[in-house]
Amino acid sequence: MIEVHTTDSSLSIRCASDTFEVRNSLLALVEDMEDRAFLPEETGTVELVLAEVLNNIAEHAYEDKGDGRIELDMAYAPGSVSFDLRDFGKPMPEGKTPLGELANLDVPIEDLPEGGFGWFLIGELAKDMVYERLENANHLRFRMTVGAPA
Repeated sequence: MIEVHTTDSSLSIRCASDTFEVRNSLLALVEDMEDRAFLPEETGTVELVLAEVLNNIAEHAYEDKGDGRIELDMAYAPGSVSFDLRDFGKPMPEGKTPLGELANLDVPIEDLPEGGFGWFLIGELAKDMVYERLENANHLRFRMTVGAPA
């Protein structure tokens, strides 16, 4: 079961790394942003980035075993939302986030990649991204630009 805690300027979510809890965490995030009256477009963009990050943690750091723990802290500030994510799974390859390069799309339709766009999207939408492996935990921090709540 996910744990959700809110304050006037923050949201904290603790969940298992299984698909069901990741989805419920995203629903809690969307509900919190809607309660704070953010524009639907901004809420959708934040949800997209967090879905990519959380699913990457579940799939790669915990190898889809569903038995890991993910911790997400969001801090709301005028013009931005900051994120701090922690997990205790496998470290990122080579100790850094993937480059997130866009695949060549100028190929026949049958040769188009089926995936691999996640880190490109994250890199395009997130700012000031920092990844560290500290005390057997992955720490990923970044922020996203948003307007003031409507």
